[in-house]
Amino acid sequence: MFKLLKDDVDVIFEQDPAARNYLEVILTYSGLHAIWAHRLAHFFFKNKLFFIARVISQISRFFTGIEIHPGAVIGRRFFIDHGMGVVIGETCEIGDNVTLYQGVTLGGTGKERGKRHPTLEDNVLVATGAKVLGSIVVGANSKVGAGSVVLKNVPMNSTVVGIPGKVVIQNGVRIKPDLNHQNMPDPVMDKCESMEMKIARLQQEVEELKKARQEEGERL
Repeated sequence: MFKLLKDDVDVIFEQDPAARNYLEVILTYSGLHAIWAHRLAHFFFKNKLFFIARVISQISRFFTGIEIHPGAVIGRRFFIDHGMGVVIGETCEIGDNVTLYQGVTLGGTGKERGKRHPTLEDNVLVATGAKVLGSIVVGANSKVGAGSVVLKNVPMNSTVVGIPGKVVIQNGVRIKPDLNHQNMPDPVMDKCESMEMKIARLQQEVEELKKARQEEGERL
């Protein structure tokens, strides 16, 4: 147990250059507090003391802004950086050396029962604001880009970006088409342009009808 807790601290020094000393990390890192509270809550959960487990997780949520269901299974050296708004569902399974940033959701997609939350294999990184939803697997050594919404399995050694998430790099090779976020489609703008085109056609038809009626009036 003490080795596990020490690993939780050591990974912070490896991942966060702002970490200065053990006292600062242990007293001020909310992500670390949330992980330790979860490990305690998970112990009670496994022993079917569900109420105590939920109370611990809710107290942790109140103080850290990080919500981890006590049923989630989390491996060693788990790092939550700037963790406000992180949500981890009941049936999540998280491997070793996984990193989450603020605003990440590992959630479900509805009211399904059983395994309904994601599995993150070893060495996965999920960037700020990303949503990984449903009973899917994010393969080892993969990365999920900031703001992405992942709804399908992600192969090992991949980088996923976009809404919905698409694999853009796998095993170090860029996958076509390349998603340039500066040139992502804007559905609102597309709709406005379509409406402008329809209005222009209607105006042209009205003008043609007016002209036809004028010519008919002149003949009469």
